[in-house]
Amino acid sequence: MSEYILVIDEGTTSTRAMLFTRDGTCTASEARDLTQSYPRPGWVEHDAAELWAKTYACAAAMVDRAGGPDRIAGIGITNQRETVVFWDKRTGEPLAPAIVWQDRRTADTCAMLRERGEEAAVQARTGLLLDPYFSGTKIGWALENWPQLREAGHNLAIGTVESWLVWKLTAGEGHGGLHVTDATNASRTLLMGLGSGQWDDGLIDLFDAPRAALPEIIDCAGEFGRTSLFGGSIPICGMAGDQQAATIGQACLKRGDAKATFGTGAFILANAGTTPPRSKNRLLATVGWQISAKRTYAIEGSVFVAGSLIQWLRDSIGMLGDAAESETLARSVADNGDVYLVPALSGIGAPWWKPEARAAISGLSFSSTRAHIVRAALEAMAHQAHDLKTAFAADGADWASLRIDGGMVRNDWIAQDLADMLAIPVERPAFTETTALGAAMLAGVGCGWFADLEAASAMRGNVEAFGPEISDEVREVRLNGWRAAVRSVVEGAG
Repeated sequence: MSEYILVIDEGTTSTRAMLFTRDGTCTASEARDLTQSYPRPGWVEHDAAELWAKTYACAAAMVDRAGGPDRIAGIGITNQRETVVFWDKRTGEPLAPAIVWQDRRTADTCAMLRERGEEAAVQARTGLLLDPYFSGTKIGWALENWPQLREAGHNLAIGTVESWLVWKLTAGEGHGGLHVTDATNASRTLLMGLGSGQWDDGLIDLFDAPRAALPEIIDCAGEFGRTSLFGGSIPICGMAGDQQAATIGQACLKRGDAKATFGTGAFILANAGTTPPRSKNRLLATVGWQISAKRTYAIEGSVFVAGSLIQWLRDSIGMLGDAAESETLARSVADNGDVYLVPALSGIGAPWWKPEARAAISGLSFSSTRAHIVRAALEAMAHQAHDLKTAFAADGADWASLRIDGGMVRNDWIAQDLADMLAIPVERPAFTETTALGAAMLAGVGCGWFADLEAASAMRGNVEAFGPEISDEVREVRLNGWRAAVRSVVEGAG
């Protein structure tokens, strides 16, 4: 009897496989750390072969835990978005490093295209802005700079991470795998028309992407193919980029529902309904999910550095022994001591979109301590979220409440600080790994467990609420200090 959904959650710093039951309980998980390479300042790469090997190992462990492939009703996949993989269709092996979403190597290309006046038309077609974050300029750069990709000719395959994983899962002896991508990931490439849901010839020409190497765009739920790598045949039934999966996992199924995921970066999405939205405040429009060829859209604000800031303070600066220590230090001081940290370690995202910006710590004095700097780092999460709330409100999509998830919000101090600075209720589910849960919900719809996402939302479970506890005056003092700090960083970037 098939009683589990197997979820593959392939992130930026780790890959995991998890088993979910129909009621949303995660009964087991297996994780492996991933290696990120930084060959030059601003460049970030993954080894796609390592991504697959570690993903396979985690998935195989979960199949064993489930009691064999017959116990698994379907596989759901969720992934780091915008990261691009290049492989050979004949061998199924990578041809070059995977270029990670954090990579900034195409900043000059984006600036050149903006100077040519291309951004307005790109935004109108895709809902996105010209930034190295997205996949399109990465693809063009790779084709220009890595001759082995050109030499591969019609055997070249290009895809985001879920596309790579599906290829490897479905490839068999003597034949290649399925070359597909779901609509949410396709909508992050700068190559898909947001309204049409298909590759756009004009965009493909603009970014010099080889159309024949791109995957077919498909739904987020349904039976896409099957894998026989684990000793039996298991259907692949759900796919979505990580932030869209988290939006589903948080049951943001009505227009206006908003969620924020605080992981490596921070990403806030609000359900925008079935009509493609248009932002006038440098937010992104994206596909929230697509089922039976019908798309639900979202408005998104992207913060490039969130949990990676704490990792940097721990691993590169030596300011923390472990991530949990950050909450203890934040509580050890009454306030930030006028210290502000703008975490533009890989540029600054929405609503500023300054890839050349660099991080800054301001307001230091002899009275500043390690605790003040760490507290300023945690406070930056709520400060950046407030900037996004302001932009969403200006677009007519203000949040009445915010549903939060991701590894960072296990920290109660951060959850309360978000409620305080946003001045709205904040909800945290008991199970915070809602990215994986959203993939399980999609796979549950795809394999027939549930009729639709509304029925699948029963998997979400209990939530905990945080309400604002500070005065308007205290909030405004902090925000004024943040505005000055972020303005100096943005203006310094030109």
